[in-house]
Amino acid sequence: MTLTGAIGPVTAPLLRAALNQCLRDGVVAIDVDLATVGSCDATGLDVFLVASRYADRVHASVRLHHPCAQITRLFAGTGSASLLSGVSDAPASADVQHGGGDLAGAPVVMDGIRLRRLTRQQAEDMSGDIADLTVEPVAWPSAQAHRERGGFLRWLAANARRPGFALVIAETTALVGCVFGFPMGPGARSERELQESVQRLTGRAHFLLLTQVVAPHHAQRRDIGHRLQQRLLADRHTALGVSLLLATDKGGQAAFQSWGWENCGEMVGLPGRGAPRVLVLLQADGPRRLRSGERPAAERP
Repeated sequence: MTLTGAIGPVTAPLLRAALNQCLRDGVVAIDVDLATVGSCDATGLDVFLVASRYADRVHASVRLHHPCAQITRLFAGTGSASLLSGVSDAPASADVQHGGGDLAGAPVVMDGIRLRRLTRQQAEDMSGDIADLTVEPVAWPSAQAHRERGGFLRWLAANARRPGFALVIAETTALVGCVFGFPMGPGARSERELQESVQRLTGRAHFLLLTQVVAPHHAQRRDIGHRLQQRLLADRHTALGVSLLLATDKGGQAAFQSWGWENCGEMVGLPGRGAPRVLVLLQADGPRRLRSGERPAAERP
């Protein structure tokens, strides 16, 4: 059984009916693929627990595969983790789901880390967990940390309203990384200037503006960052990613360059204090970057 979307008061009755039908039909092993399920509340948990207890009485079983971090925490916190299988016990579902006008790609599991594209609704539901990645883990979060977290939540919400917005997370039993962005199109003057600058630097007018957060203390943070970025570019069928960093953000520039980004120099003319640096990243199997002075193929005689 493959589920998609969110499990809550509206969808739980449908789930209950489907599980009951399987048991009435004599199915002895019910494997539920949660690969494209973004969240589950107590209503859904109760449906699974009741179905599992009934299955035990008729010598059947209910097992849940590929739970997201939120579902894993829910089941572990209620002592119900025995229903969950490991994230790599079964192949990831190839199904896709729709939400908020976006198409969410199938999860990819590698080295115990799952990459998963979220819909706008799922991104909103998980915004608190995503924001936690921006705050250093301390015993007593400071007022400054709360202000920074609140600012990030507002910024994420503003990005999510952009056409074509896409967000990919990396998770184990917890959220360990995130990347999001949106394609650039005709808009404000600053965006037109950014498009013109990127086109002069790369020969390409179409690109994805990326902003990303990666868990700072994960042992595989460099690999996680690289895989998240490449997955987002692939999902949006975009060969070029662009990010803007302040010239004073040396740590951020070093991190991006360790993920394969190329520093193209400062961009002048944008409003605000200081000229940001333009960093670009090509999709791994996409077209190469043009050399300085080289024209795109379409412009060659």
